[in-house]
Amino acid sequence: MMAFVLIALIAGAASALMFASIISGALISLVLFYLAPLPLMVAAIGWGPLCASLGGIAAAIGLGALFGLPYCIAFAVTVALPAWWLGHLVLLSRPVGQAAPDAAATAEPELEWYPVGRMLLWLAGFATLTTIAALLTLGTDAETILGALRRGLMRMLRAADPQSSGEAGQFVDALVRIAPAGATIITMMTLTLNLWLSAKITATSGRLRRPWPDMKTVELPPMTLVALCIALAFCFTGGLLAIAAQITATALMMGYALTGFAVLHTLTLALKSRTFWLGSTYAVVVVFGWPVIAMVILGLADAMFGFRERFLRSRQPPPLPTP
Repeated sequence: MMAFVLIALIAGAASALMFASIISGALISLVLFYLAPLPLMVAAIGWGPLCASLGGIAAAIGLGALFGLPYCIAFAVTVALPAWWLGHLVLLSRPVGQAAPDAAATAEPELEWYPVGRMLLWLAGFATLTTIAALLTLGTDAETILGALRRGLMRMLRAADPQSSGEAGQFVDALVRIAPAGATIITMMTLTLNLWLSAKITATSGRLRRPWPDMKTVELPPMTLVALCIALAFCFTGGLLAIAAQITATALMMGYALTGFAVLHTLTLALKSRTFWLGSTYAVVVVFGWPVIAMVILGLADAMFGFRERFLRSRQPPPLPTP
């Protein structure tokens, strides 16, 4: 029990230090800030959600005592809560089928683990919640939020170039419009990276209790497409509702981008130069960024037309002739 509590406190302290490092203003602190959920996620997956919850509560209380209540709330919402819940989902399972009451329980029952596609949906939800919560610290209406973003970007631009002109103001206005979507993409990607890294760390240490899933089969629930259409429709309303809809739609589209990569891994199974094409695709997306739109389109197309299912069905051997 003491070892369990000690692991929880160590994970919470590591996450709290990484989260608070942003105060220093150093460039490396930005990397540490985005990786702050990692220790708690490792604790949640390797030692259970209770371990992550104890560490998260202790870390939030410590940050609140040292830096004030806003830091406590921000850490709890953006770091501790996602780490605890996503770790819980990774370990969530149920037995497949029902054994007979009089059957001897000599073997462990086969388990059905929580689908990775639904975890992607939760990642999109946490990315939406985190981004909206961050924007609400700037104001409670769209004009105030966009104004605060514009003033912040203008200060950064003037610090870099004191001779900035009116053209720079137009550039800042364009950045302000896409800033919520950009923040959502960063949050979604960092949460996904943290979850993947934490699962890899626990798998390497031998503490991952579920088998590693086949990422080529990852797909979002069917109703996600309906939710995306509704969010896109609300993007044209205006005001704070439009900003929230833009954030939600961006998070869901990033989920489809990740399933698009899964589709790409499936459709390239027959290629001899598969490693080259996959590596080139990842490199282009990482370097330029905007080609991720192609992955979003591929993920959406697979959700509507079932490309992976048709491809895998076409690769199955023909049935044996009947005598």
